[in-house]
Amino acid sequence: MTPSAPSLLSRVRDQLHDLPPTERRLADLVLDFPGELASYTASELATLAHVSNATVSRFIRRLGYENYDEARRHAREEKGSGSPLFLAAVKPAAEAGLVAAHEQQSHANLAATLNRISDETVTDVAEAILAARKVRLVGYRNSHFLANYLRWQLIQVREYTSVVPGAGETLGEYLAGISHFDCLIIFALRRRVPQLAHIVEHGAKVGAKTLYITDQTFPADPIPVTWLIRCDTQAPGPLDNHVAVLALCHLLAARVLELAGPAGRRRLTAIEAAHDALKEL
Repeated sequence: MTPSAPSLLSRVRDQLHDLPPTERRLADLVLDFPGELASYTASELATLAHVSNATVSRFIRRLGYENYDEARRHAREEKGSGSPLFLAAVKPAAEAGLVAAHEQQSHANLAATLNRISDETVTDVAEAILAARKVRLVGYRNSHFLANYLRWQLIQVREYTSVVPGAGETLGEYLAGISHFDCLIIFALRRRVPQLAHIVEHGAKVGAKTLYITDQTFPADPIPVTWLIRCDTQAPGPLDNHVAVLALCHLLAARVLELAGPAGRRRLTAIEAAHDALKEL
């Protein structure tokens, strides 16, 4: 499918009110669990919706696909884009062992992610953060709270650290001030917005040290960043598990604090003194 082709869900919605009852039942299933089209054969989908194979064929052609295989490929492409709708299943995991399943996946994500990161990389990133004139963190959607979390840790010992853009601000107002003296930390967990590519390009153009934190769905094609770290975010259900990303943030912040030395401790002391004076805590 071309990038400009209508999405699977938009095709279904456009036809919804004109469908006969059996195809409407199939359409409702696809709207609720579109990822199943990527996972099942036509016969299996027919069984799930309690319709005939012929009904599936008519429905697929009505959506504008030549055959079921074409529709299935399109569903797989959209599933890869990261929409939680495409990760929900008709038959979810049994409730028994639910906590254990999440615990096991968290451990697996953590081990797989940290095993790919060397001590040297952590130290190099921490040194770049400390040496930078300014540290700018960027994150959209789920990645925004992760960028804020790391910023809250770094600000303890590293002044001039901010998540951009702020409320009511534009990204351009910050990109214009970034140079080779600065450090960019980009959180790019799925689903990624188009602006991220422009930020990467600008960072490379001005020579900023750039850390790009993403997940295993990110394409293998190289991008012009200083460091690229992939975190495992798989989960038993449709929502990503960010345990490994948070662990990476903690690891980086701890190394920055360690390398900050006396200057970092002086800032921490000053912050605590200010808290006491203002009776904030």
